[in-house]
Amino acid sequence: MTNRQRLTAQASALPNPLSAARALTGTAAGDRIEDPVIAVMQRVRTGLGLVATLWLLLAYPLREGRQDFVLGKLEELLIGCAIVVAAAVIGVGVCVLSARPPLRGMYARRLGGPLTALGALPLGAGVVWLLWAVLRGDFNDMVEIGPHDITFGLFGSFLGTIFTGLLIGLLFVLATIACAAALVAAVLFTLAAAVTGLNSGFRTGEVHELLPALIAPLLVWSLYCFQLFDGPDVAAPPVVLYAFSLGAPLSVTALSLWEIRRLRTRYGVHLRSLLGR
Repeated sequence: MTNRQRLTAQASALPNPLSAARALTGTAAGDRIEDPVIAVMQRVRTGLGLVATLWLLLAYPLREGRQDFVLGKLEELLIGCAIVVAAAVIGVGVCVLSARPPLRGMYARRLGGPLTALGALPLGAGVVWLLWAVLRGDFNDMVEIGPHDITFGLFGSFLGTIFTGLLIGLLFVLATIACAAALVAAVLFTLAAAVTGLNSGFRTGEVHELLPALIAPLLVWSLYCFQLFDGPDVAAPPVVLYAFSLGAPLSVTALSLWEIRRLRTRYGVHLRSLLGR
């Protein structure tokens, strides 16, 4: 191995928000059925959704200013995470409780992975909101600090106050830079956790192979219902907005139905095997 390859391997092994998100929300290796065609279709669906979202934001002007747009997205992120977690918990809970007792206990023991994946999303969104509030000055304000002398008069009251002010200002700048870097890392983690989690069905396949296909439509339709009570972000024609808002749940539902059929025809996995009936 060359020095360049060794450095590349060491750099990839370092902790970063993207790898942490994939580790927490990605599908873990195990004895479950893993169909490569299904995995490719899931990635294609996620990629097309991201491209469509980016195109919509670039093709039409925002209804609000950039700052209001960012703040609105942070609020939607928190609410969306709560909706996704609630819908996934309800969906998985119904499936587990509907299974017969021998399988019910086994499914309950496998819930560690899905709970970890679901917890990573609101955790990342909460950290993003907290760091953004700190950068906006909601928790710290330089005006409230006032003049102080940490030298206890060693250089005189005037020079000591100036030295203390410069030191506090330097610490404030360094803390702001660190907070901004942490905010970028938290945003990357949350976005990666959302994409990877939706791709893997938030690791519900570790409970049963059929659960991701059953849970995915529930998640996207729950988010769709939430978006009905919120105005559009861009000034696009109604036809474009309707097509865009309905495209995600309809495509995810169609893909889930195809995935359920493929699991049944190729691997003999069906709803009766999930419920043990």
